[in-house]
Amino acid sequence: MSVTTFFWFESKAEEAANRYAEIVPNSKVTGVTRMPDGSAFIVSLDLDGQSITLMNGGPEHPLTDAASIQLIVDSQEEVDRLWAALTEGGKPGPCGWLVDQFGLSWQVAPSQLMDFMSGGSPSQATAVTTALRSMSKIDLEVLQDAFDRA
Repeated sequence: MSVTTFFWFESKAEEAANRYAEIVPNSKVTGVTRMPDGSAFIVSLDLDGQSITLMNGGPEHPLTDAASIQLIVDSQEEVDRLWAALTEGGKPGPCGWLVDQFGLSWQVAPSQLMDFMSGGSPSQATAVTTALRSMSKIDLEVLQDAFDRA
């Protein structure tokens, strides 16, 4: 058995997969099934070890933020890099969420976030949550300050 996350795109699955493989380290397009006219129908992507399938299925089922890809990274520099790349042509959202130029929702978060939210006292978790809710792109220094001051 294998488990694959599957996203329905209107028409730009191959372009999206190539962009994601450029942005996310250790990623690559692993296959493309084409329609008789040569356009991509199904695109397989290894996203840093996670199997993702993108399909060009037309406009009947648009992407929503009900499904997203979460990227947990180890530094503010990587948050900044991924955020800049994924919001290019897209739009930022709250609390580390964004929608990319293809309409797919992402979450970009530092690995320390869960430690801040669950590793301290209830007042520290509240302070971090309050700080997080004021952000679009996550700022690790601001979260650290909220945690330390609580």
